[in-house]
Amino acid sequence: MAAHFLFLALLALASSHAIASDPSQLQDFCVADLKSNVLVNGFVCKDPKLAKAEDFFFYGLDKPRDTGNKLGSNVTQVNVNQIPGLNTLGISLARLDFAPYGVNPPHIHPRGTEILTVLEGTLHVGFVTSNSPNNQLFTKVLNKGDVFVFPQGLIHFQFNYGKTNAVAITALSSQNPGVITIANAVFGAKPPISDFVLAKAFQLDKKTVDWLQAQFWMDNNN
Repeated sequence: MAAHFLFLALLALASSHAIASDPSQLQDFCVADLKSNVLVNGFVCKDPKLAKAEDFFFYGLDKPRDTGNKLGSNVTQVNVNQIPGLNTLGISLARLDFAPYGVNPPHIHPRGTEILTVLEGTLHVGFVTSNSPNNQLFTKVLNKGDVFVFPQGLIHFQFNYGKTNAVAITALSSQNPGVITIANAVFGAKPPISDFVLAKAFQLDKKTVDWLQAQFWMDNNN
């Protein structure tokens, strides 16, 4: 009897992993119908007979972006919202522009691993592991042509400490990897997180928390 229950437990575990994994492609493509009111995990497909080349196309990624903001950076996203043909394909990319001393602040991508290559300038980049193992920081100075990987779901950042502009291209393992900027989420939540909770969590006085919550937490993702 014990062996029977063990078998059923292992079968259930294997089945849960199978169900949790992404399904394989069952067709050549599934161009997202961004105007559909049907709610699914991702986007419903539009009729493949109505697909056109523009559904797989994005232009202008060679153009420098405006970095004249408080962060001194600009992230141009190219995901399924810009290229509907990316739907179900599990990939996207972005262009990152940095003014001198510009930063892409600590953030996570909850649904994708990121691989970045520097096209111009120098970037100081890094990511932090989860609480176990010990919130370890992995950091590197990247020059033109260097590549660095940020594992899915881990806090990471990019900083241009050079005196010239920097540009990078990053690819992500999701059609819609999502972005959670840590400071924005913690201090700019709507409605706000209790200042008592934040004061206790960050070991700050409530006045400091209230001041932080009153700031404008900008989003540099476009």
